[in-house]
Amino acid sequence: MKLVFATNNPNKLKEVKEILPNTIELLSLKDIQCFDEIEETETTLEGNAQLKADYITQKFGYNCFADDTGLEVEILKGKPGVYSARFAGKPCNSENNIQKLLAKLKNKTNRKAQFRTAISLNLNEEKFLFEGICKGEILTKKQGEKGFGYDPIFKPENHTASFAEMSSVEKNSISHRGIAIEKLVAFLSEYKK
Repeated sequence: MKLVFATNNPNKLKEVKEILPNTIELLSLKDIQCFDEIEETETTLEGNAQLKADYITQKFGYNCFADDTGLEVEILKGKPGVYSARFAGKPCNSENNIQKLLAKLKNKTNRKAQFRTAISLNLNEEKFLFEGICKGEILTKKQGEKGFGYDPIFKPENHTASFAEMSSVEKNSISHRGIAIEKLVAFLSEYKK
């Protein structure tokens, strides 16, 4: 089966490739010569994932899946959420986002948070949605050099290490994206059309 993963993020692409079985041929946007910047204009993770998947299916005709991920912090009423990647404004980068979040949580004792991923799959003119959640907490300072985004300040429940201190195999086995992709894989293995 051939599927396009609608992302320009090389880190996400690498993570997903490590999880998908080799029965699925994964194509990137670069592979299909799509260099368009797909605006994320929806107000929910599910909406943005669907928007990106629809764009590729409609313009290029491929079966496709897309994800959107947000870091939801309890004391911030679920923020940054859908705006996680651009939380600190321009220029959009992980370091600025991390520093803004740490500043907002300074002296706060409730540091509960969760990463949530929504995956939208367009397959043979049908649409499917999958979700993955990883609960944890926001650390007071960065720990670890691996991963990307908020990984250095997110520690999953029942673990002592941040995502940025884990191997990709370890992270993928418990992460929000890993969980959502596993649901996608389980669905595809049963799918008959």
